[in-house]
Formats: sequence, structure tokens, C-alpha cells
Amino acid sequence: MTHLTQILSRAGLRRVAGTVVAAAVLQCFSGAAQAADAVVLYTADGLENLYKDVLPEFEKKEGVKVSIVTAGSGEVVNRATIEKDSPKADVIVTLPPFIQQAALSGVLQNYASIEYKNVPAIAKAADGSWATFVNNYFSFAINPDVVKTQPKTFADLLDTQYAGKVAYSNPATAGDGMAVVILTTSLMGEDAAFAYLKNLEKGVKFHTKGTGYLDVLLSRNEISVANGDVQMDLDDAENGGLTLKPVFLSAKAGDAPATFQLPYAIGLIKNSPNQAEGKKLIDFLMSKEVQAKVPDVFGLPGRTDVALSGKNGNALKAAVAGVKVVPVDWTEVMAKKAGWTQRWKNEVIADSGKQVDVVKPAQ
Repeated sequence: MTHLTQILSRAGLRRVAGTVVAAAVLQCFSGAAQAADAVVLYTADGLENLYKDVLPEFEKKEGVKVSIVTAGSGEVVNRATIEKDSPKADVIVTLPPFIQQAALSGVLQNYASIEYKNVPAIAKAADGSWATFVNNYFSFAINPDVVKTQPKTFADLLDTQYAGKVAYSNPATAGDGMAVVILTTSLMGEDAAFAYLKNLEKGVKFHTKGTGYLDVLLSRNEISVANGDVQMDLDDAENGGLTLKPVFLSAKAGDAPATFQLPYAIGLIKNSPNQAEGKKLIDFLMSKEVQAKVPDVFGLPGRTDVALSGKNGNALKAAVAGVKVVPVDWTEVMAKKAGWTQRWKNEVIADSGKQVDVVKPAQ
């Protein structure tokens, strides 16, 4: 295990960020425009502010409109897989292990962008099917106005004060949801992790299809604790005006809080309608100029030649100071992912009848 402060100082483990203007809702999946002058991006939620900042420049420069469809990491990959024989999107941005799933399913087309040369080998596929776009770390989040003494261990979440006030995203459809399973199994072992999640479920209010909705629910005090990732949580707090704070939990009292790398990765959709424009969008998002704006939304640049700097970059360093990074074998995760998902449905949710696909905050 390695301290995050050490990780952040190593250029070789920095990651990348970027892309796409206005956010379209999920229903756009069924009817994204495929005109020759448009490029379609399927993206995991969390990078909306970055897209709004950088994509107008791309559209002006290339004369190409960008249509965005935002959903949970698993949801965008599942949709792209269903559409594999008749693709609707050109570029996809999602979290592991769903980016690996997309590659194995034949959804991605190898594209060795010239901008990938500054992405470390560990942070991209050898065949060019994907590369880290924005590096990030898994976290939990609380509403600090409600939770005065923040939880420090996983066992703390079992306290009665959180009964009915915990929520986390569905591991079958959200990268951050699967991250809950990945981290608990890494720290506790598989059987103990599922026993813990079953116990935790007594205090869980519901599960969401994607993770982005949870920050809104936290801010509105509909829940007190949720899962997330440090980039999205810090960005929603600072730039979205939401009341929330990322926290990291430890396996037991006395241990250092733990996390693991959970980067946004980017890839070209195989046989997409607008291949040339899709490649240009990837090149643009991975460019040094766009990467330099990643710290503005609390992400870590994916390129080794772009520093983590500025006020928000320093805030990110402070947020993760003293947190340990647990190494993750993504090949092993891919091998176990389907079994974990089924086990979660069978043992954690079981016959509770609890909602597992909440798609938006209650009005």
C-alpha cells in the first residue's frame, strides 16, 4: 500500500481529463443524433463541469457539434454493447472495470492517439483500446451539516444513527457502486465483505442506478452517507454548491483510511458513425491544453507532462493526505465481477424488495 500523498507526487501515476458540452439525459440513448457534423459521447457522470468548460472550443475549432449522454458507468457500457451491431455513439468515457468490459466485449476500436504517448503504460491498454482520461479515487461522502462526527471505519456505518440514512449505487450499473464491493473485498476478504454489506443493508435507504444523484440527495439531507469518488464529490461541493464532504474509511480502528484508483477512461466506439470526429474528440480531450484544466474540477491529469496544481489541485492533495491506496488487479476484478454482482443481488438485496435503480432525486 502507498500513501496518496506519495502517489500524487509521482508524475507516472497522474491521470487525464476532459470532454463534452451540454449534458443529455438517459432517454437520448434511444435517439442520439447521428448527423455527419455531430459526434456523440457516452459518459459516466461526474465530469459535467469540465465538458462545459472545454467543449465549446472543440465545437468552434472543428465545426462539429458534440451530443452528450450521461449515466452510470455500467449503464453507458451496457447501452454501447446492446448497440454494438449498429453503434449510436462515437466515444465513451467510463470507469473500470467497465472500460475493460467494453474492450473484452468488442465495443471498443483500437486507436493509438498521438496524445497517449504522455500517458503511463500502466494507465492505458497496450492495444490502444482505451487510456486514462482523468485519474480519480474512490471515496464515501457525508453531509457535514448533519453528520457532525464523521465515520472513520466501515463498522461506524452500522451505528443506529445512520439507520435509513445510507445509500450507495448499484454495483451492476455504476462504477462507484462496484467500487464498494472492490474495496470491501480487498480490505476484508470476499466472504467477510458480503457479510458486512448484508449487515449494512439494514440501514440502507435504497440504491441508485448511477452515483451522481447521491450528491444531490446528501445535500438535501435525504441521506447522510453515500458512496462516490473524490473528484465528483469535491467538484459538486465547490462548483455545484452542494453540501457534502468526501471521507475515506478504514477496515478497523487504528488502520489508515483506504481507497484505490478509480480513473475515468476514454475509448473510441468500434464502427461508430463518425469515426473521424470521434478520433478528433479523443485527441482534443487528451491534449495538454485540456489536461491542464482537469485540476479545476479536482481531477488528476492523465498525462505525465501536466502537473496537479492550482487552488483546486491543492485542495485535492489536502483531501487525500494520509490515505492509503490499495492495489487492484483489474484482471481479477473482471473475472469476479459477474459473480460479485449476482452474490450482491442474492445475499445483500435478497427478497427485501428494496429499490436498486433509483434514477433521480425525489422531487
